[in-house]
Amino acid sequence: MLELIRTNSDNADFIELVKRLDADLAQRDGNEHSFYAQFNKIDKIKYVVAAFDDGKAMGCGTIKPFSSGTMEIKRMYTLPEQRGKGIASRILNELETWAAELGCNKCILETGKRQHEAIMLYEKRGYKPIPNYGQYTGIENSLCFAKQIT
Repeated sequence: MLELIRTNSDNADFIELVKRLDADLAQRDGNEHSFYAQFNKIDKIKYVVAAFDDGKAMGCGTIKPFSSGTMEIKRMYTLPEQRGKGIASRILNELETWAAELGCNKCILETGKRQHEAIMLYEKRGYKPIPNYGQYTGIENSLCFAKQIT
């Protein structure tokens, strides 16, 4: 049975999942990977959700404060062999719940055009395209989304 835990970026299972995520993104993003990597550091993240099945880490995601009332979704990942089982949806739902508990009413995120699975997940979960924000403004490979959560 899938168990979700709330933790932080010191969690060893989260660190291992992020290593796999970064390897996957390096392959997908090619020469653009170093640009994105600078915005995806995991030290000092307070809000991490990790999914476990029978004690084995299956996926993760984080939120971080972006602006008043808004959290940014980051570091979403599910092991390739576990995709299609609803794990990412459960993680995303838990992140949204946590953001609401912290007084936020909106979540935003950025994903790459080559992350087709992620785009489908976010659209299925009610995220709507928005203009690229912050460091992603003007970046051709980036797609940004937002969702009202309360």
